[in-house]
Order: sequence, then structure tokens, then C-alpha cells
Amino acid sequence: MRTFYQRLFPWRYLFQWLNHSPTPTNDFAHREFAFTLQNDAYLRYQSFVTSDLLRKDVLRLMPSRFEIGPVYTANPRDRKTMRNSTAFKPLAKELCFDIDLTDYDDIRTCCDKANICNKCWRFMTMAIKVVDAALREDFGFNHIMWVYSGRRGAHAWVCDKKARAMDDQKRRAIANYLEVLRGGAQSGKKVNLRRPLHPHLSRSLDILKTHFQDDVLEKQDPWRSAERADNLLKLIPDHQLAESLRKKWDSSPGRSSVLKWADIDTVAKTGASKNLDTLSLLEAKQDIVLEYTYPRLDIEVSKKLNHLLKSPFVVHPGTGRVCVPIDTGSLDEFDPLGVPTVQGLIQEIDAWKEPDAVEASQDSKNTLQDWEKTSLKPYIEQFRSFVITLMKEERSVKAKRERVEDPTSAMEF
Repeated sequence: MRTFYQRLFPWRYLFQWLNHSPTPTNDFAHREFAFTLQNDAYLRYQSFVTSDLLRKDVLRLMPSRFEIGPVYTANPRDRKTMRNSTAFKPLAKELCFDIDLTDYDDIRTCCDKANICNKCWRFMTMAIKVVDAALREDFGFNHIMWVYSGRRGAHAWVCDKKARAMDDQKRRAIANYLEVLRGGAQSGKKVNLRRPLHPHLSRSLDILKTHFQDDVLEKQDPWRSAERADNLLKLIPDHQLAESLRKKWDSSPGRSSVLKWADIDTVAKTGASKNLDTLSLLEAKQDIVLEYTYPRLDIEVSKKLNHLLKSPFVVHPGTGRVCVPIDTGSLDEFDPLGVPTVQGLIQEIDAWKEPDAVEASQDSKNTLQDWEKTSLKPYIEQFRSFVITLMKEERSVKAKRERVEDPTSAMEF
């Protein structure tokens, strides 16, 4: 871990990301960091003027992870010395989202608890597609970074200036807008939507319907057992139809979920129910698709400005995997089990061979950094590109604001 934080962690880009400028500002200096130490002690309200000071403290304390909080009105370390305690309050923070596969335990059949595989990771792929589309198309955010949590989830950091400046009320409104599933694992129907569907939900259904067929019905096979098929029958509004399906499935145990889903329409067409409302059946089927595919957000993470979230690129203490950014351009290819581990990265540095003499003399001006010698390289390059784009926009907005605030700058004398 020490070698990783000393030689591989992208401190400079982390600083630029949170600081929104290459030169130090209060966006970084007044930012809260929290350390979880090896003995599980939790140190809050840590702050640093530069990334070098943060790096030194991480190497001194060797926390099992560190988290990022908001930018405060003053240096978090000075909060107890302030005369007026109400003057110390959070000013800004990225809008964050947290999705965890444990929230899918009642519908995933391959794994449970902290375990994951590529089959159930598809739920995460669906969630990222839906949330990312809503944040960009419905709210106009551009700078969204998705990060693998290191074990069984993903975090979104919405970094646009207007997102960072939002108060708790606005954060709550966006979180509620994205929350569709309500109720715990045993509470029955979780999706109860008004019709006509909101455009966000219609778009989500378009994104999710092929995933429902391929990743849920075929790969998860969620209703193969009689007990799980009963969960499906409870979601069908017509009792006569549900009873006819139950009889059909009892007579052929082990029938696949693909066939059971097709049976709903087939049995409905036979007139099994005298008073069948075809529209309400269609709507119920849409609700079922959403219940088995729509993102299950840990909504509390998004609602409050002062919530802390694990930093990108830390090492997950349980798996040894690095919390790397996820490239949404190739989201379907992302393999959570194939991301770099701290042990593998150290071996890659040790195994790295210097280029031959000719190449070495040509590249002498550009000495490779350690991370460039490892499989961490594409992830750090992706992060760097994201940070550069964000800083560029911040600079242009700042310059525009300065021109507006100083009308004399446009006058000639």
C-alpha cells in the first residue's frame, strides 16, 4: 500500500480535479478529507493546502481508505477556533450517486452480499446508462465521472459548477426524481407509476428492455423456482390470469424465466380471465421490467452537501482492487474483476524493463512515471483527460464572468 500511494496514486490530477485550477485555491484548501485508519478509527475534518501535504499525511497514517467531503466556508481544521460556529458550513461539493449490488440481492440469482460476477455486474451497467442519460439530458450536466467502488458498486461524481453549488433541497429534488423503486426487499410491489409515463421513464424503458431480455430473463433466470415465480405472480394485477399461470407452471416445474414471461401474453390470449384489462396488464409488465432493471440508488448519499464519499483511485482494503474510473464510452466491456490490484501493479513495476539504449536516449527528456509502466495507465489517462476538460471550462467561465463584472476591460482609452 505504501508503494502504491508513494509511486502510483495520481496526486497531481486529484488536486487539479478538486481544485479546478493548477494553482492552489480554497476549493482544495477548504475541502474536507476523512481517513479511515487501519484500527477503524475515523479522522474527519482533515484539510490540506496542496496535494503534497495530503500525500505526506496519507503516507504517515497509511489509512485503509480516505474519503472526500465538501468545500467549507473556512479551513475545516480551524472549525473549533471560530467564534461563530454557524459561520462554518459546507459551501460546495460534487453531486454524488452510489449504487451497490447488495441492493439487488432479491433479484440477482448468481451472487449475494459482497460477492459479484460479470453476470450481476450487468445490473450496474444498466444503472449507469439510465442515471447518466438522465443527468445529461434532463439536467444538462456534462462533467460526470463514474468510478468503480473496488468491490460491488459504482459512484458517480457530477462535477459541473452548477452541480457543486446546489443546496440540500436541490440535491434532494434530483435524488427523488431518479428514485423509482420504493420499499424494502419484502414489501411487495416496488414500482407504482402514474400513466402516461414521464419521458425519463419512457427513455429508461427503451434503454433497459434489451437488458431485461438478455441479462435478466436469460442470464439471471429470476423466476425458475416456484418460490421466485410466486414473486412474479404477485405483480400481475389480474387474479384469474395469475392463477391460470400458477397452474401451468406447477405442471412443468423448472420452466425457464424466458418462457414464463412469454406465457403471460400467451395465457392472456386464451381468455383465461373473463374481465382482462389488456392496458393494465401492459402497464404491469412495464412496471415489472423496471423493478428488475431500474437503478437501485443509495439515495441518502445524494441528498446532502456534507456527505463524504470514497476517493477515486484508493485501494479497496478487502479486494486489493483500485477504485478506477469507468469509461462510459465502452461501458459494456468494463470488467470489475479485471481492474488492477495493488499487488499486480507492484509486480508490473518490478517487471518493467527499460527500453533499449537508442529509445532511451530519445526518451530521456520524457522520463516515464511509474503509473505509465503499469495497467493503471489507461485509467489515469482517462482521469487526466476528464480533469483537463473540467479545468478548461472553469477557466473560460471565470474569464467570461470577469469581463461581465469589469465593463472597463472592454473600453478603449
